[in-house]
Amino acid sequence: ISPCASAMDGDFWYFQTSAYTKHWTHDPDHNNHQELIGVERNFADGSLWGGATFLNSFSQRSYYAYYGRRWVAEQYPVYVKLSGGLIEGYKGEYDDKIPLNHFGVAPVIIPSVGAFYGPVGAELVVLGGAAIMVNVGYRY
Repeated sequence: ISPCASAMDGDFWYFQTSAYTKHWTHDPDHNNHQELIGVERNFADGSLWGGATFLNSFSQRSYYAYYGRRWVAEQYPVYVKLSGGLIEGYKGEYDDKIPLNHFGVAPVIIPSVGAFYGPVGAELVVLGGAAIMVNVGYRY
C-alpha cells in the first residue's frame, strides 16, 4: 500500500501545529510564532470540520471554528483544502486588522495546499493578504 492510498482512505482525525509563519509586510507588532494547536475531523467524502487556537498576528489568543472540504490528487500524496468559519480574538486596537470583525468575531475563508506521507502531513496555509503559515500534523 502506498502512503498516498493508506493516509486518505476513510475517516480520520488530524492534529496539527504551526511550524513557520511569514507576514507579507514587516510590522514590528507582528508575531510570527502562532503557537497553533488544531484538531480536524476528515471524512472519506472530502468534507471536514475542525477548530484551532493560536496567537494571532498581534499575540492575542484567538480561536477558529470551521467547516471545509479537501480534494486529494489521485496519484500523488497532495491535496487542496478550503475551509470557512469564524475567527474570534482580534480585539482592542487590532479589531480592524481582520475584515468584517464585529464584536470580536469575523467570518473567514482559508485556502491551503498540503502533502502527506503516511500519517504525517504538512500544509501551506494562505492567510489572506496578511501572511502564509506552514503547519505540520499527524493523522489518526
